[in-house]
Amino acid sequence: MKTASGLACDHYRRFRDDFDLARELSQNAHRFSVEWSRIEPQEGVFNDEALAHYQDVVRALRERNLEPIVTLHHYTNPRWLEVKGGWTNPQVVELFVRYVRRVVEALGADVRWWLTINEPMVYVWMHYLDGVGPPGEHNLILSYRVMEHLARAHIAAYQVIHETAASPPPMVSLATHAQPFVRCRRWWLGDHLIARTTQRMYNQHFLDTLMEGRLRIPYGRVVRIAGAVPSLDFLGMNYYGRVFMRLGMYSAKQWIGRRCSTLHHREVTERNCMGWDVYPPGIERVIRWARPYRRPVLITENGLCTDDDRQRARFILRHLAHIARAIQSGVTVLGYLYWSLLDNFEWAEGYGPRFGLIEVDYTTQERRIRPSARTFAEVCRTNQLRLDATMPAA
Repeated sequence: MKTASGLACDHYRRFRDDFDLARELSQNAHRFSVEWSRIEPQEGVFNDEALAHYQDVVRALRERNLEPIVTLHHYTNPRWLEVKGGWTNPQVVELFVRYVRRVVEALGADVRWWLTINEPMVYVWMHYLDGVGPPGEHNLILSYRVMEHLARAHIAAYQVIHETAASPPPMVSLATHAQPFVRCRRWWLGDHLIARTTQRMYNQHFLDTLMEGRLRIPYGRVVRIAGAVPSLDFLGMNYYGRVFMRLGMYSAKQWIGRRCSTLHHREVTERNCMGWDVYPPGIERVIRWARPYRRPVLITENGLCTDDDRQRARFILRHLAHIARAIQSGVTVLGYLYWSLLDNFEWAEGYGPRFGLIEVDYTTQERRIRPSARTFAEVCRTNQLRLDATMPAA
């Protein structure tokens, strides 16, 4: 069943009031995305009114002492770009960089923190292997072509941001979706090997490309990417849970192995409303895994959809506890951004999943701060983490 987004949470018009709520909750940073379709509704035609809107957003954040963290591509493309083949068209790199330059020229005096692309591997996997998002492909060859263009676009955008931004030296990265891949069947060596291989491909392959300027493609081919290398000033990391893998025959929807359902897996003791595994130790694992890149880490997304707000409060505290452990081990963690401030329209899942610290009535657009938001606000205010003695151990 398809669901139209409509106004969603209407944040586009209500951002000032929403930022007041964020400030009330003692937050000091806010991540938001710029919509390419609004900035460039027709190829080569830029909308000054849309650019002015995002300038107002940044100004409103600064007025409330909230650090803006700007994402330049968050899954969606202008229609005119889709007609040209989207990210399969080599021209997309030049087009993306032109768009980025216009945004940075407009916002760069007041923005230091930039994320070029949100979850490039999720974009590749969902849109060109699973076929969940447009253009709905199941094509391994196209997936690598898109991966190459995303890497080239990031590296070129990285250089443009550093050349153009008028703020103090900008901090540029992307938001990678980091998740541990583990074997489905403990006793089966094939599952273990597939999990390790998938983890390398999914979590590290794209980052290695950005650090080395070389994209390794199956059958031994290496694509060299010129530009600013390494092109990551920090590591933006989104984390939600584990993925279980098993050895299986290749299909167009699967890169290497097959994903197991978490619904009946004996190792999964907690799930979110979409059935995803809830595994707080995993966030510590992926932060530690990032150590060889020698970059500080910013948790750019971590959140839970649930109808039980007590579960959300536990989720936040337990993940923060594991982040604290990672910090104690010597990894520099710049900050933590919960996803999300508000309930939102969740892509193909529509209005069902509720991730927000703030509940939204989509009929009236009324906001209500959830108790879990107050729990998180206390941590933000005091910079202290106190776990309830009755809370289950991670």
